[in-house]
Amino acid sequence: MNNRLKEIFTFSDEFPLIFTQADFWIFFTVIYLIFAVIYRKIKLRNVYLLIVSLFFYYKTSGLFVGLLIFTTISNFLLGAGISKAGSKAVKLLLVSLSVALNLFILSYFKYAYFFVDSVNYLFGTDYQVSHWLAEMGNRVQSVNYFSVDKIILPIGISFYLFQTITYCVDIYRGKLEPLKSIFDFGLFVTFFPQLVAGPIVRAGDFIPQIHRPTVISVQDFNSGTFLILKGLIKKMIFADYLAMHFMDKVFDAPGMFSGFTNIMALIGYSLQIYGDFSGYTDIAIGLALLMGFRLPVNFNSPYKARNTSDFWRRWHISLSSFLKDFLYIPLGGNRKATPATILITLLIVVGVLLAFKSVAAILIIIPIVFLFLLIAIDFEKPRKHFVTNINIMLTMLIGGLWHGASWKFVIWGGLNGIGILVYKYWRRISPWEQSENRLAVMWKIMLTFTFITFTRIYFRGESMEHISVWYRQIATNMDWGNALKVLDQYRLVFIVMLLGYITHWLPVRAKEGIENLWAGSPLALKAGFAVITGVICYQAYSATFQPFIYFQF
Repeated sequence: MNNRLKEIFTFSDEFPLIFTQADFWIFFTVIYLIFAVIYRKIKLRNVYLLIVSLFFYYKTSGLFVGLLIFTTISNFLLGAGISKAGSKAVKLLLVSLSVALNLFILSYFKYAYFFVDSVNYLFGTDYQVSHWLAEMGNRVQSVNYFSVDKIILPIGISFYLFQTITYCVDIYRGKLEPLKSIFDFGLFVTFFPQLVAGPIVRAGDFIPQIHRPTVISVQDFNSGTFLILKGLIKKMIFADYLAMHFMDKVFDAPGMFSGFTNIMALIGYSLQIYGDFSGYTDIAIGLALLMGFRLPVNFNSPYKARNTSDFWRRWHISLSSFLKDFLYIPLGGNRKATPATILITLLIVVGVLLAFKSVAAILIIIPIVFLFLLIAIDFEKPRKHFVTNINIMLTMLIGGLWHGASWKFVIWGGLNGIGILVYKYWRRISPWEQSENRLAVMWKIMLTFTFITFTRIYFRGESMEHISVWYRQIATNMDWGNALKVLDQYRLVFIVMLLGYITHWLPVRAKEGIENLWAGSPLALKAGFAVITGVICYQAYSATFQPFIYFQF
């Protein structure tokens, strides 16, 4: 037993603490028992949860916990400086420094190879990425402690950096008073349930909870345990089981499977990524409730969306909200084009021209750009449309790039942006826009789901080469004659997939009924169901380590 606990509470890069491992639940049981003793003392509770959260991140990411501590301290000091600054210019300087520092750290660890590879392709250069931070650390240590071969992306870096940005920006905007205790701020940044994969928590939503006494009602306990079990089912059955037994095989070698099989794998992937990510956030929200904290809802049945705009109001809600408030609106939103809008647009146009490396493309694209500019200058109404549409597209392109340092993610973001713009104008002429007819609603939902699913080939495809093979198989090798054989060969996979989509599309009232049934059940029945659920999940689970998809972001 002592050796087992030692394994759980010491770092191993092969076995990080994640919600789907038994080690995490042993870890959580131990820290929760201590929490139950000290939770009434608010300051002690906050310091304790901060220590636990830092240890959790250490178990997940090793020495990258040092980077987390650095960003926490630096943004705490910058937030205090913004509040105390006597002039608006100094406040602006400090908030700009906070944003620049966070984006620099994110760019270094996440986008170094993307930027260098893009420059090399556009200009025919041969620059190489140098891991100078690791090299500097080795010189300080006088020993080769850090690997300099490759820059490794710290788990969850985007999530906690975005949270520190919201803190400093909200202080600058006058929406938030800075925290006096660095321990309280550290808890906001590092709170372990949502630290590595969100949801992104706004400072204004979480910080007031830090100072409140812990209150865990019977309803909180019921909702928390229900969310945890629901999240485990989503992740381990509807995500990992399907991926291990079907999707991973197809996407690793799309040319070995028919077009029909590739399409079914992509439909399965839509369920997988939803089960994986929403499963994580369900567990995170449930764990937080058991400790008296409330995290924002991050998903709202996204595959019930009737259009692309509705989808992005239901999917990864905390990120969509962040991009709207901290990117789309600062770019000018639907009001104007800011210098940032013009600069980013020009960079994209120049990049596209350089990427084509074709005189014909330049002769086509430049006149089109000038034509749009002339119309925008001379006519106010078209100008407003252009500005709004450009800001929407920039937001979606940058949102795509946030999801992955690759052009395929930029394409994915761009396709979603196009989908939003097409719907924006289609709804003005659609005779079914206001219709609540059941068939019309089902048609809109399925059309939206189909579009969202097919854009995900750029999200899931291993490379652009794999994506092109996927398209080729669909265009030339659907092999309808063997479709029934595929369904029969993977019948258990497709049964699980069907169950996953049925549960997702259940009416809200039915889902609420299931949760109410859980809440009204005796404790012994809850415990029995939890044990049965755990056994089923782990029977379906792969022995191979399956990280959450959004850890890479």
